[in-house]
Amino acid sequence: MLRTTGSQVCQKALFHSSAVDFAAARSLTKSLKPTTKTGQYAVASKPSFSRDDAPHRGLKPKALESRSRTPRLSQIDFPQRERPKQFGSAESSRRPTTTTTTSTRPVEQPSVDEHLKSSDEFFRPAQSVSVAADTKGKSKALPVDSTLPTQFTSPTLLPGFVQSLKETLGQNVRPTPIQSLAIQWLLANPPDTPGWKQFLLAAETGSGKSIAYLLPMLQAIKEAEVAEKDVLDGERPSTHSNRLHNPRGLILAPTHELARQLSGFAKDLLHQTKLRVMCASQANVKSTQKVKDKTSRKMAGMFDEGAQGEGEFQVSKGGHSVDLLVGTPMKVLEMVRGRGWDRVHSKEDNDGNEVVLEKEEEETRRSRRGRDFEAGWATKWSTPELGLKNIEWVVVDEADVLFDPDFQETTRLLLADISAARGHPVPVISASELEAQQSGTSDVSTPTPIEYPFNLVLTSATIPNSLNQYLENYHPSLVRLASPQLHHLPKTLQTEYVAWTGGNKFADILRRVNKIWAEDSAASKASTGKEGKLSKVLIFCNKSNKVVELCSYLEEQGIKSVAMTSKSEHRGRGSNRHLTGFLRQHQASQAGRTIISDVKTDPHVMVTTSLLSRGLDFTPDIKHVFIVDEPRNMVDFLHRAGRSGRAGQRGKVVIFGKLKGRGSERGRDVRRRVGALV
Repeated sequence: MLRTTGSQVCQKALFHSSAVDFAAARSLTKSLKPTTKTGQYAVASKPSFSRDDAPHRGLKPKALESRSRTPRLSQIDFPQRERPKQFGSAESSRRPTTTTTTSTRPVEQPSVDEHLKSSDEFFRPAQSVSVAADTKGKSKALPVDSTLPTQFTSPTLLPGFVQSLKETLGQNVRPTPIQSLAIQWLLANPPDTPGWKQFLLAAETGSGKSIAYLLPMLQAIKEAEVAEKDVLDGERPSTHSNRLHNPRGLILAPTHELARQLSGFAKDLLHQTKLRVMCASQANVKSTQKVKDKTSRKMAGMFDEGAQGEGEFQVSKGGHSVDLLVGTPMKVLEMVRGRGWDRVHSKEDNDGNEVVLEKEEEETRRSRRGRDFEAGWATKWSTPELGLKNIEWVVVDEADVLFDPDFQETTRLLLADISAARGHPVPVISASELEAQQSGTSDVSTPTPIEYPFNLVLTSATIPNSLNQYLENYHPSLVRLASPQLHHLPKTLQTEYVAWTGGNKFADILRRVNKIWAEDSAASKASTGKEGKLSKVLIFCNKSNKVVELCSYLEEQGIKSVAMTSKSEHRGRGSNRHLTGFLRQHQASQAGRTIISDVKTDPHVMVTTSLLSRGLDFTPDIKHVFIVDEPRNMVDFLHRAGRSGRAGQRGKVVIFGKLKGRGSERGRDVRRRVGALV
């Protein structure tokens, strides 16, 4: 079994980018059914969870039906067209105009679904609940459980969590399909197999996967804390570690922005049930706000504002211990091993002998990341501060990213470190060995399953074939929980196709943005008699230089916009304030804020790459997502489009492309592939 050294991990790409298309690794798995006896598989029944709006709206079924039949302004202004040959047929005598067509749920796709069902790209569950395949290779069906929870109640949940959910999402909040499955399998009715459990939560974007794993994990951590306090007569148990932080739970995310938002979600659930959450991606600076004599609601709002501005409260050795840590794999490894752990500490001389570097020579080594030398940050070398012995829950959010070639070695190395700290070492399989297994050239005929000494939860909106094969080989006992809409666009998300006019593409984009705001203004005047708040637009490009160019063009046209790439100068380090106004805010942080709808002074357009397409919960004000470059694969498209139409809110994804004449075949192919996701 090959092992991976720290220097080898250092040489791998540390940040995920969708600029690389890994072909089969990027194609979605056709089925999540496990092929072993130990694996299990469950899908929420579709009829039980059909809904057309947010779970906390509190509308009656009749109101929902009448609402679904009411034509919306966007549906009236953009007539539906059934044939691609009609695209681009309408032209203005004064200036070129974009030709659009809007696709809604009632409109059937012309044999698109049939065209793609036979491909290997999409997973379509054949039955609601099943377990691993038997010796004959046939999946064993289980009876559909009609008793899945339809309310957040206590019991099963602790009363504090139920109260926090109602405060955050509304009094009539109801669980989504994936949340119901998580409550049943992770809390109410866990598997009968002994030992630590492994789960996969697979559901469409905006379905509430974060709450689905946060509730069981936080409740388990709290119950374990209470049980140990009872044994020790109310005193907090000793961690038996000289490390500063010794959490019980760990959440891994691919980006710092997502890690910060996930920590905010966890804090929202802990207003009543007290646990301490720490985000490794926050700026570790002293808070300038005074917290004395503040209510819990006001303090929650201050913590949220700190996530957008001042950062995490200063952590000292005399403070309270951390219960849950959220961060990226590389940042967490830095806390475990100390900054600079992945640098080479030796070199080879002319004879090939290993020579340890002198201290002065170490200081002149090339940095792994530029921020090692920037002012205001820690020194290049730091001592470890995170202990792993107490970790009982590990969540890998956006698992298809953290187990792809950009992150996989770092992620698996961290999981192996946790296992070793808990007294159960596991091997670290090299990337070359995994690649050989996927290609069928490996010398290992039967991979040895990995059993981690903690509860492992993986979650994602897309399950590529590479991830599915990895789970089949090394986690055969993993329980797969899937929503009925997996690998499909949300029901409330419309698709619209816009043809380039053949002139300035940036002008075409600007024209469509202005049309959106004209519709918003007309709708507001029709309902209230005055102009109201304008919606915001999120634009995705494939390349960073195009992001900057498009944003500059919009600024020249008098539209204040934000360009977000991995190298953006205003990308806030240690906080998400560079996303202020675009991320969803909870009720406490929104109170007293003035709504500004001046597109010349307040940013209403954000242009970015796939950097912000993973997991982030954007504000409902973003009702349109623009795809201005042809998606490299449907995995990227699903995540980009899924930034709108979240949690039952209405949204629209606008896809630009050449739909007529020479070179239009690619655009028509994109439309066929997107049609299968509707």
